[in-house]
Amino acid sequence: MKIAVIGAGVMGSGIAQVLAQSGHEVHGTDLSDEVVEKARAGVTNGRYGVEKAVARGKLDRETADATLARLTFSTDFEGAVADADLVVECVPEQLDLKIKVFRDLDRLTKPECILASNSSGFPLAALAAATDRPSRVLVWHWASPPVVMKFAEIVVRDDTDEAAIDTVRQLAAECGKHPVVVKDHPMAWGYVANRVYAAMIQEASRVVSEGIASHEDVNQLMVDCFGWPVGPFAMIKGASSGWDE
Repeated sequence: MKIAVIGAGVMGSGIAQVLAQSGHEVHGTDLSDEVVEKARAGVTNGRYGVEKAVARGKLDRETADATLARLTFSTDFEGAVADADLVVECVPEQLDLKIKVFRDLDRLTKPECILASNSSGFPLAALAAATDRPSRVLVWHWASPPVVMKFAEIVVRDDTDEAAIDTVRQLAAECGKHPVVVKDHPMAWGYVANRVYAAMIQEASRVVSEGIASHEDVNQLMVDCFGWPVGPFAMIKGASSGWDE
């Protein structure tokens, strides 16, 4: 499968790496050479890059080399999407920007191409309505860091094409994720995971504002009690700016 990933930041570059490692030809794209070069360096030598995976024994040399050979990063938006079978949009979480990107994708991609968004919570209905192929538009919401997290929240509508859903569900499983298909709710932000997460963050912030515990205390307590990989405030930082060594 030929896949284009639009946006090469923290999420986009990691998603592109996972898809390439799963055997697909992937073209990641962004607006600036600086972002593109950072993405290329990250998937090669970053904390969750293929070289670190080889060093930790998580990936063999042959698979690492094949992953990098299948993965291209550039600023060529039109070239990236022209012959794609699937596009995964990973631009910043701004609804007007995402709608513009989906309008452009609808114009530039072949009619049978599936258009997926890694939105954190915007209604699928709004994104699908920006195209002339609403039945082939869905949300494939990933968690950070994409290379590690098994999360795959696939958001659909009643009229979403079953073949498109099956394609994305199967692809997510091939990537080592645990795909769960959920319904779009046009009047609520966050699908399932982030609606629950937002409630948790609200209460965690209240605990801090009341002087009961610090941000660090809350993070540690949640890790120790519930076995989370990081606490709620650390998750916000990691998802937005990346994960330190």
